[in-house]
Amino acid sequence: MNDRSAVLSELDARAAALRAQGVHSVLATFTDLEGSPKGKLVPLDALADAVAVGAGFSGPSIVGTGLPRMGARSEYMGRVLPDTLRPLPFMPGVAHAVCDGFAGGEPFEGDPRQVLKRQVARLRERGWTLWVGIEPEFFLLKRGADGRWGVADANDRLAKPSYDLKSIGRNLGFLDDMREALGALGFALQQMDHEDACGQYEINYRHDDALAAADRYQLFKLTAHAIAERHGSVFSTMPKPLSGAPGSGLHFHISLTDASGVPVMADAAGALGLSEAGWCFAAGLLQHADALAALSAPTVNSYKRLAASRSASGTTWSPVWKAIGDNNRTCVLRTVAGRLEWRLPDPSCNVYLALAALIAAGLDGVDRQLRAPKPCKDDLYERHAAGEPLPARLPRDLHDALAALEHDAVVREALGAVASEQFLALKHAEWATFHAHVSDWELQRYAEQ
Repeated sequence: MNDRSAVLSELDARAAALRAQGVHSVLATFTDLEGSPKGKLVPLDALADAVAVGAGFSGPSIVGTGLPRMGARSEYMGRVLPDTLRPLPFMPGVAHAVCDGFAGGEPFEGDPRQVLKRQVARLRERGWTLWVGIEPEFFLLKRGADGRWGVADANDRLAKPSYDLKSIGRNLGFLDDMREALGALGFALQQMDHEDACGQYEINYRHDDALAAADRYQLFKLTAHAIAERHGSVFSTMPKPLSGAPGSGLHFHISLTDASGVPVMADAAGALGLSEAGWCFAAGLLQHADALAALSAPTVNSYKRLAASRSASGTTWSPVWKAIGDNNRTCVLRTVAGRLEWRLPDPSCNVYLALAALIAAGLDGVDRQLRAPKPCKDDLYERHAAGEPLPARLPRDLHDALAALEHDAVVREALGAVASEQFLALKHAEWATFHAHVSDWELQRYAEQ
């Protein structure tokens, strides 16, 4: 049996197994430039064609492709990856699949997953694997009778709601459905908790290699959206929906191993438990942090989270300053157990682009042997309150972050011309729209002044 015959035979066996589980269709999904899962239903009988050629989409209809309206490259083809096929517990008869984007018969350079694959390949050339643990924080919201957004659970209103068991009890239906669905989809769940804002939760699961971790997070979002809707609420990745409360982060716990599985970043004898390579990687992240902010915190609202503001709960963990510290959550980089926690991303980011840029920045630090600053041993919020000197801060708004991205050749090269140009155009338009908007706050403050 030749290789092609073996592949087809394996695919037939996979389709037969799915059919035996009652699956009749495949939800072929990709991720657009804004980070939203998109896709279409493909009959299971057409699986072989969806794998070999791809499910077809109109390229110009997808946010951020820049593809033309005619010609061979006007079609965006999502090629199904057979290893990602999983029956969806919340969509009976349907299996989920991740797609790689192609255009004109070639990998589409602007596909966020292809962007990340290119950076993963750079790691592989060194024999390295990046392991990523993603910590999803999110809000459960609902529109009120007046059309305004608020917390879905009207009784979730403690001044300091972290770990609130009463809210967990009231929302156990949602949490238990998430537990059951994620377990069926192969997530190794670790814990669920109520976070430090009303209506805010976090669900933790086991880490994976960078590409698989990004794929898994997109599946997490798809699952959470469906299950929240079933419970009459909205799963929100808005970084800061409540002005007086902490926002949501999407922290990345990252570590590197070599081809033998030996840690590359960790060194028990090194400062903060990091090796020389670990310190250089960290230095690269701090060096490029302003440009990384555009991709890790990509919305106008993201910078309401990245602010040294007061919280009604008395606590905020927002990583405002470009610093590194030992188990110091007031720094954008926290070291713990020989790994790095990158605290900049929020859940509105395109996780593929955020991780691709992170890899490029870290490798730049390694290649140029950059040196990270001395570890920060202070609570930076206490220093801020006392008016003491502070490390350089992250961009204050999306406009400044985009300007940093425009001038960062390393990060833009990692994204590629298509993704970087389309992303900048999309986000400059978002900033312009926001800047032209007249808010209720402005009317209340200035209308009668």
